[in-house]
Amino acid sequence: MPPVNTIKVNVKWSGKKFDDIELNLDEPGLVFKAQLFALSGVEPDRQKIIAKGGMLKDDTDMSKLGLKSMMGTAGELPKAPEKKILFAEDMTEATLNKAMDIPVGLTNLGNTCYMNATLQCLRVVPELIEDLQKYSGGTDNLDSGSNMTASLRDLYRQLNASGHGVMPVVFLSYLRKAFPQFSQQGRDGIWMQQDAEECWSQLITTLKSKLPSHSEGQQNVVTQYMQGEFTTTLKCEEAPEEQAIITKEPFAKLDCHISSTVNYLHNGILESLDQKIEKNSPTLGRSAVYSKSQRISRLPAYLTVNFVRFFWKPTEQVKAKILRKVKFPFELDASQFCTTELQDKLSNTKVKLRELDNAETALKRRKRLDKEAGRVETDDNSGEVSEEQKTVEAAQVALEESLDPELVKDVGSNPSGQYELAAVLTHIGRTADSGHYIGWAKKGDTDEWYKYDDDKVSPVSKDDILKLDGGGDFHVAYLALYRARSFKVKKNKAAKIESMEV
Repeated sequence: MPPVNTIKVNVKWSGKKFDDIELNLDEPGLVFKAQLFALSGVEPDRQKIIAKGGMLKDDTDMSKLGLKSMMGTAGELPKAPEKKILFAEDMTEATLNKAMDIPVGLTNLGNTCYMNATLQCLRVVPELIEDLQKYSGGTDNLDSGSNMTASLRDLYRQLNASGHGVMPVVFLSYLRKAFPQFSQQGRDGIWMQQDAEECWSQLITTLKSKLPSHSEGQQNVVTQYMQGEFTTTLKCEEAPEEQAIITKEPFAKLDCHISSTVNYLHNGILESLDQKIEKNSPTLGRSAVYSKSQRISRLPAYLTVNFVRFFWKPTEQVKAKILRKVKFPFELDASQFCTTELQDKLSNTKVKLRELDNAETALKRRKRLDKEAGRVETDDNSGEVSEEQKTVEAAQVALEESLDPELVKDVGSNPSGQYELAAVLTHIGRTADSGHYIGWAKKGDTDEWYKYDDDKVSPVSKDDILKLDGGGDFHVAYLALYRARSFKVKKNKAAKIESMEV
């Protein structure tokens, strides 16, 4: 006999009917979606369930809906598999994780959290993962870098296919062969903790050299999507008449210096871009002070920022940590770090972006008021488009048209200068070679974030990410990965609604 708070529902879907599905009203909406996934093969994030009063979300309290009749859709859906209905409580961990689309973690093989966190953060770069899957090399090469690249390809395939935590044994062995510093052991024979930033840098450098180019005339995915360009100006302060030296050089990450005056990420980056150095002056014939100013002349689609939190403490022979709080944004305007020429190309887009943000704010306000008044949203369901939605779509078109053609042609660059936070790698502890590393990554284009604590993966809120700015002994941001904001026009489409009776 079913529990008191369980009802039976009949589901009509794609011309088929499934009777007597047990629906536990004490469970959240996501569990019901998982049941429908087992029945129909429609993944939870493709299901659209509409109940009285609005859209059924993953965390909806089913007991408060007063369910009498419902409607649902998943667009063009595949055929329903003919198999017995499987309830959430009957699913294996792997099946339930797949049904709820929960990412998979990596097993800690003995102080390997620095590696696990790095690999999980880099998974937010789909272009990198796609090129890795095309890599045809094996793990039988004399070159350790090629073996490491092939084993990383295989490891990411395992992560995509498995519902359980994956043991990165093969990749770890090739990483240690390629870079022996990660093979260090203590006097007790236990593997020593390593620096995650060093692991990140070595991995990116290897992939840059091993992954092939996309096509003739283009460079590989790391160079195109993750590498920017600095224009560096050296000016002798003691000999103003001396001609300035201007050079261009690639960079893989921006440094965020942390001094007593730095409270925000953009201040730390600007501080790292303007420095004083000493070098030989041909005019004076001796060593002199030069001002070194770096500005970005090419912005990559993926921008890595390194919070320079560790410094060598000779008295204790350790890389000590700066715990100072440094706030970082979810959305980053990188134009302030660019050359004047690049800023000019980005300026019109910044204006159009503000107009789009204002239009989207107005649309959200309208939807919120509709919900509070009990009005059913029409933009997604009936094909009717509100004035606010039309304004958003017009602003999106104007934004795309504002992008500089030369920047758009540069595949893998960021033609807008605007970024959104995609992943954060954190450290807890007082030194780089101790403590614990964790990866925090955004899921695709959604607002969902996951915490990757080795093989323990759990959803977190944006508020949890904001707590990673430092100021104490909690997890603190060490590396941040930003990706270019997407401005593709999202045209409103009427959704196909199929009835589902309760």
